[in-house]
Amino acid sequence: MKLVAIGGGTGLSTLLKGLKEKVGRDVEDLSAIVTVADSGGSTGKLRRIYNVPAPGDIRNCIVALSESEDILRELFQFRFKGGELDGHAFGNLLLVALAEITGSFMQAINIALHILRTKGEIIPATLESIQLCARFSDGKLVCGEEEITEHGKSDRVRIEKIWIEPEGVKAPIDAVAKIESADMIVFGPGSLYTSIIPNLLIEDIRDAVLRSQGVRVFVVNAMTQPGETEGYTAYDHIRTFREYTGIDRIDVAVINTRMPSDRVLRRYLEQRQEPVIPDIARIAKEGIEVYTQDLIGEKEDFVRHDPYRLADLIVDIYRKHGVFP
Repeated sequence: MKLVAIGGGTGLSTLLKGLKEKVGRDVEDLSAIVTVADSGGSTGKLRRIYNVPAPGDIRNCIVALSESEDILRELFQFRFKGGELDGHAFGNLLLVALAEITGSFMQAINIALHILRTKGEIIPATLESIQLCARFSDGKLVCGEEEITEHGKSDRVRIEKIWIEPEGVKAPIDAVAKIESADMIVFGPGSLYTSIIPNLLIEDIRDAVLRSQGVRVFVVNAMTQPGETEGYTAYDHIRTFREYTGIDRIDVAVINTRMPSDRVLRRYLEQRQEPVIPDIARIAKEGIEVYTQDLIGEKEDFVRHDPYRLADLIVDIYRKHGVFP
């Protein structure tokens, strides 16, 4: 099958790590459409200096799909400590340097894909430098992905509207073509407001999804996120996605059913995060088929989707909804 994953952050790179193992067997063509609205850390600094799309999530996805030796993957993720380079990831610097040399951020990505021998394509949602902006329930307007999350977290206010600036940015033609020809489109997992929705705020991306006949799968996050989705159930995630993007048809929802261990759960609760309630009946009433499964693993005290279990389930869903050659 031809599969397109849309999102950003840790969630998308986790999904790609599992799907990489399916390429050449169940997956004929794998592409990721990645948000470039990040404003924090190394990415934010480089954006301000060079006026480029955010490279951070692109870097993580390249590494997730990489078949190169461990040392090259570690080099790409290496962060400098001290001095003027403090906090910068080597991969971010390489992507920006390649973009400066070639005059094309897309060409820079393609060179990096070749260096790390990836099993799939990485395409930014836009090649233009964009800002994510939000209006909160306290009336405050905030721009910047990191700043949006921090304001919601510190002031305990809800996002009432979210948009990108400037308006009318274009998506790469390759992104549109991949979406239109996809057999399956997967949204998430990842930060709902700052990793998933921003991609669909670009009109070209949204319209391509609406035209595509591919099976649409929404992977619901395992935990809520302070500053974005506090108190959200699984249904709330899907409802919010549909409201903001205008993509009403979701064919399948994937929901984790495993609870974290007591030790890990206590740590998350202290940070105002809790397991997403799987209100399956409300989702099913919308005509969405629901797949529930133990999908998380705990590594270094973090709750993350297990990339291989999630990829196995994605393939099983397509076997039911699509037709393998």
